[in-house]
Amino acid sequence: MSRPSGALVNYWDRQAATYDRRLAGVERRFLADSRRWVCSRARGATLEIAIGTGANLPHYPDDVDLTGIDWSPAMVHAAHRRADRVHRAVSLHQADATALPFPAAAFDTVVSTFALCCIPDERAALVEALRVLRPGGHLLLADHVAASFWPLRALQHAVDLVSVPLQGEHYTRRPVTTLRGLGVVIEETERLTMGAIERVNARKPH
Repeated sequence: MSRPSGALVNYWDRQAATYDRRLAGVERRFLADSRRWVCSRARGATLEIAIGTGANLPHYPDDVDLTGIDWSPAMVHAAHRRADRVHRAVSLHQADATALPFPAAAFDTVVSTFALCCIPDERAALVEALRVLRPGGHLLLADHVAASFWPLRALQHAVDLVSVPLQGEHYTRRPVTTLRGLGVVIEETERLTMGAIERVNARKPH
């Protein structure tokens, strides 16, 4: 299992203060609708993996009992600040997505948006998400993935050569492919933006 290095955690700590401002245009144009799609499907006790600055917090239903984790202390602090601004109750923890500090079958829903691309061992994070998910519970994902439009996919492979060693960000993964090998039921999946963004609603079998 590949854990985040200190350098990788420090990289995201440095991004926290300016992250929302720098990505505001991308957020409005490409990401926000997928956040709404994912969060609107959350029910009951919900865990968000790699909560970052808390961009999803305004989109959850009011009755969701929300917990969030991130490996970056600065990102956890930023999520605390956003939770206060939007009056959203959430229990926040610094933790590694591949070694979650929760017992098995603790959550009705597990959420991850635009974060699996930055976790060194994507499969280990998905296995952990399913471990803490109750039978019949839902794993809800949105991420940028290997595009279905081949010229864009070729560009993504070129970007990976720089982004992976510098900041640990992968542009050519596709979590739904990994999930299909983990025995879950894929109930919904949608691809947008030439197939470069994918939303997934998967259910853990009873």
